[in-house]
Amino acid sequence: MNRIQFQCDYNEGCAPQILQRLVETNLEQNIGYGEDPHCEHARELIRKACEAPQADVHFLVGGTQTNATVISSILRPYQGVIAATTGHIAVHETGAIEHGGHKVLTLPATNGKIQAEQVRQCLAGHYSEDGPEHAVQPAMVYISYPTEYGTLYSKQELTEIHNVCREYQIPLFVDGSRLGYGLASKESDITLPDLAKLADVFYIGGTKQGALFGEAVVITNPALKKDFRYFIKQGGGMLAKGRLLGIQYEVLMQDNLYMTLARHANEQAERIKEALLRKGYKMAVPSPTNQQFFILPNEDLKRLEEDFVLSVWNQPDADHTTVRFCTSWATRKENVDKLINSLTPNPSPVGEGRNK
Repeated sequence: MNRIQFQCDYNEGCAPQILQRLVETNLEQNIGYGEDPHCEHARELIRKACEAPQADVHFLVGGTQTNATVISSILRPYQGVIAATTGHIAVHETGAIEHGGHKVLTLPATNGKIQAEQVRQCLAGHYSEDGPEHAVQPAMVYISYPTEYGTLYSKQELTEIHNVCREYQIPLFVDGSRLGYGLASKESDITLPDLAKLADVFYIGGTKQGALFGEAVVITNPALKKDFRYFIKQGGGMLAKGRLLGIQYEVLMQDNLYMTLARHANEQAERIKEALLRKGYKMAVPSPTNQQFFILPNEDLKRLEEDFVLSVWNQPDADHTTVRFCTSWATRKENVDKLINSLTPNPSPVGEGRNK
């Protein structure tokens, strides 16, 4: 029997509406490299949704490629990017940013988030050094929305980070690989137009949110727009059949499909969270999005893994494991039901095994 997968949000192909549109347009002849009518229409839809008519919009294939391209396009060779210790570019991209010649300057994170005062202290500390040119210069800030732990920055927190970036005249870059899951959360007080005002550059993730592949980079800061396509091409990110990206975002950005798919994932994650709490499991991180982190007794995890594929995060003690339950735009309600029905009530507390 195939195990039901809850370990990530990109196991399935794409939303049926996208697949249908790709079939309908399959034999169209279009110019390549993202200069076709579909890409241009998708750009207009994104600008409208962001209320940012002057924004530049570019389509790339995947998240690591996007992060590396954006960061390398902004930083000089002696500069680095500030990020949380848990940030995706710091832990899950095989040193892609360092491979491009830029250091990731990490700050301690709380539930995946960094705060404005930490950023200010990092920047102030660098420039107060005797001879700051002997150290990597912090020259941009990277955060994810949602974070690696599914948590959200509030509008106030994001505004405070934005203000520090303005104070030191450096850009704020928001990784939006799971952006819809964040924006669709009941706890979010941020909208796409808010993000377009507070971030210098961000992206609207597609790979993890119903597209076959693709990320839409939105550049609102005019100083960062020049020659970005050169960086895309040099980094191997310019898809010859660029229309395949444009078509997908045409579909995602019409009829509110992007947010509809995201809400579905969040709703199923909420069902999992409520069931785990009801049955006595301890939450590791208070996430309001499609990623849920809980601490399971190892014996319960072993039993669940007979029928489900889960993502192991860490081990708080010898008897317990922190597990991520991740839903997606395509998660089936009946599969969530099966998971809930497989949970054992009253698990042993952390630090205390059942047989102790």
